[in-house]
Amino acid sequence: MTRIRASSRLDRRTLIRAAAAAGIAQIAAPFAITARAADEVKFGLNDPLTGTYAELGKNEQIGCQLAVDQINAKGGILGRQVTLLVEDSTSADTGVAVQKARKLIERDKVDFLLGNVNSAMALALGEVSNQLKKLHIVTGGHTDAVTGSDCHWNVFRVCNTTRMETNSVSQTLFNKYGKKWYFITPDYAFGHTLQQGFEASLKKYAGTEVGASLTPLGTTDFSAYLIKAQAANPDVIIFLVAGGDMVNALKQAVQFGLDKRFHIAGAQQELEVLEGLPPEARIGTWVFEWYWLQPDVPHVADFVADIRKVNNGKVPTARHWFGYVAAWTCALVANQEKTLDPVKLAKALENFKLPPEIALMPNDTFYRAGDHQLMPTLYVGNAVSRGPQPDDLFHVTELVKGVDAALPVAETGCHLQWPA
Repeated sequence: MTRIRASSRLDRRTLIRAAAAAGIAQIAAPFAITARAADEVKFGLNDPLTGTYAELGKNEQIGCQLAVDQINAKGGILGRQVTLLVEDSTSADTGVAVQKARKLIERDKVDFLLGNVNSAMALALGEVSNQLKKLHIVTGGHTDAVTGSDCHWNVFRVCNTTRMETNSVSQTLFNKYGKKWYFITPDYAFGHTLQQGFEASLKKYAGTEVGASLTPLGTTDFSAYLIKAQAANPDVIIFLVAGGDMVNALKQAVQFGLDKRFHIAGAQQELEVLEGLPPEARIGTWVFEWYWLQPDVPHVADFVADIRKVNNGKVPTARHWFGYVAAWTCALVANQEKTLDPVKLAKALENFKLPPEIALMPNDTFYRAGDHQLMPTLYVGNAVSRGPQPDDLFHVTELVKGVDAALPVAETGCHLQWPA
């Protein structure tokens, strides 16, 4: 009642002043928002947040966001704060991924494009970013062509090529487990080039491919493929699937008892997969692209602690590292060159070496000039049912330098075409 009486005594002059103030606020607000937006540096992450690769994409997002928070705490990029815009590419619809990339670049006006987990999407996004002349860091799409036959001046990649992965582990498989291999391969770019890499190793070491099964992305029942693999009687069954597909495939392989008759192996393996498996299915020889337990490598423990704080206490995976490195790469080179110009930054990234606190691994880690592929360290080893401490589910037996596992630039098929 008191407030109503007070309102009724408002005079005309007061109402006019209030209306004028409201009008000024309505006019000024859009300008204030626009000014704030112009002062920001925008990262656009295009990654799967639904489907088979959802967990991998979400972990890359966590790594990106941690990097953005750290970049902002250190003054941002060129004195401007950084913001991360995220779009769900889905795990399998490349058309959606392309549409979302165009939205990020053309409507949201991002300064850098990051992503994708899916190799086919990484290739398609590379075409979009190249057409729109936007610096693009591929986080987790592994197929060789990204930095090979379909390379672009503006596209750089953090994760390994499929050939790097197969080259790093093939000789170990031949020497320890035999030369007759059967492949279980996802039927798209990533799986095809992984199998091709292993087939090149078979040829090199005079091995034999006794069969292969192509599996659709999102397969839940692998029984038909496992029966064919068993009938082929290989020395090694090579699993090339990833994400949720790998979880399903390895669970069923153990249920079939294949691990008792054949060695189980592959190239890329992920902590997300091992954590999703029952202990008895944590088997096989694989390649990790980054591992969280590196007591002799500076700064790794700090990164692990930082990720635990934002990841429900769980340790980081290679996917967190991919996102972290991708975002920090953009910040480091932009602050070094004092520009956001994509061509100048791309030139500066050729042979750009990551500092130890970002590389988080032994040996020099740099983007190779000529194909823009990161040259990291690869971790070859074996999955374990339970480690000496929680989350330690992989025993590293060999460290392989990326420069030793990668094809020479001249053999990648990459021919960079720079803008005039």
